[in-house]
Amino acid sequence: MSTSMVKGSPLKLMLRFALPLLIGNLLQQTYNIIDAAIVGQILGASALASVGASSSVQFLVLGFCMGSCAGFGVPIAKYFGAGDQKKMRDCVFNGAVLTAAIAVILTTACALLCHFILHILSVPSDIYTGAYEYLIVIFLGIPFTLMYNYLSSVLRSVGDSRTPFLFLAFSACLNIVLDLFCIAVLHWGCMGAAIATITAQAISGILCLVFIKKKMPLLHLEQENRKCRGDVEKELLLMGLPTGLQFSITAIGSMVMQSANNGLGSTCVSGFTAGMRIKQFTMCPFDAFGTATSVFCSQNLGAGKADRIKKGLAEGMLVAVAYGLLAGLVLIFLGRPLSLIFVKKDAVAVLDASAKYLRCMGYFYWSLGILNVARMVTQGLGYSGRTVFSGVTEMLARTIVSLGFVGTFGYTAICFADQTAWLSACFYIVPTCIHCVRKSEKMLQAGNNAA
Repeated sequence: MSTSMVKGSPLKLMLRFALPLLIGNLLQQTYNIIDAAIVGQILGASALASVGASSSVQFLVLGFCMGSCAGFGVPIAKYFGAGDQKKMRDCVFNGAVLTAAIAVILTTACALLCHFILHILSVPSDIYTGAYEYLIVIFLGIPFTLMYNYLSSVLRSVGDSRTPFLFLAFSACLNIVLDLFCIAVLHWGCMGAAIATITAQAISGILCLVFIKKKMPLLHLEQENRKCRGDVEKELLLMGLPTGLQFSITAIGSMVMQSANNGLGSTCVSGFTAGMRIKQFTMCPFDAFGTATSVFCSQNLGAGKADRIKKGLAEGMLVAVAYGLLAGLVLIFLGRPLSLIFVKKDAVAVLDASAKYLRCMGYFYWSLGILNVARMVTQGLGYSGRTVFSGVTEMLARTIVSLGFVGTFGYTAICFADQTAWLSACFYIVPTCIHCVRKSEKMLQAGNNAA
């Protein structure tokens, strides 16, 4: 069911929208956590390192997919808020065409370059085979990842965050069964974990498609909508590509960081992998709050309500920072016990590495709340090109720490690379976001005066 956010309490609307999105994000991360937990507990720490050795390049590729799909949803939300259903449906069709094109290009390129990517990441020889088997399956599943992310982005753009969550919940349960079956029964190792994840993702996408066809007449395309339109595709690409690139540019810094960490040995790789899984799980509320605030601002931009945009930004930021402070305390004091989900008690060195990574991160976790909301709102207002520079800032910060300090400080430098990137990006994106809000307000005022 679609939901308009142009009337009513901003905080209440955003929290109601964010709740199913949050649970859905948590379930999506459950895919990765279940993979890592089963791999680590059944196959051992080396296999866990194999699964995690390429996490940065997965973030680069899959982040581009998710970012592009999220960007395609911004014009859809804007036209939905403005009540222009024809333009909205034109965007839905042309966004699907662009998503399919991205799927073909990325899947082909990534599959062909898989070995090269792992060499660039300096993956240790003792975990190389498992890392390749896992990564190639993830790459071949890119079309399914794009299908789910695009369709869920379309549904969220018209205010429905509940349906993608329900389908993801079903797929998460299926993923548990498939993980155990592929790894414990079929003995497919790391490749089995990837197959289970991609299969569950594909089912989520198929269920979204069936739901739209059967239950969402708002999104049913007429013959006039099923045409490739240059002006619509240009608008979508101007939003989608910068958003996708922002994710990917950020990931380049993560790749440099991971390559530096891989050079420290499999113990650091395993500890980093376990810590990353917990980090990704605790980051889900940031993504949910950021997306909710972005959709809220997009719809109200289309409706011409500047005051609600400012109020939504302030309240979304407050909630995200409060969560960041709470989550940071959890990472500081409970990082080691949480790492036992992935690592056996006798792997003391791996547990120490994971706990150190999480503890160092916890002190600055609040800054990620500021960064996510400011960046997502800037995108939601139609200035996705400007958010690319926040990704560049993150990339440079991680690269400088990884290349300049890991040689001297070792794993400790790795433990502070993310926080350095977040704080650096905040110095750019916060004033940029405020400027974009003011610019949008002036544009709406000029439009109202002209009318």
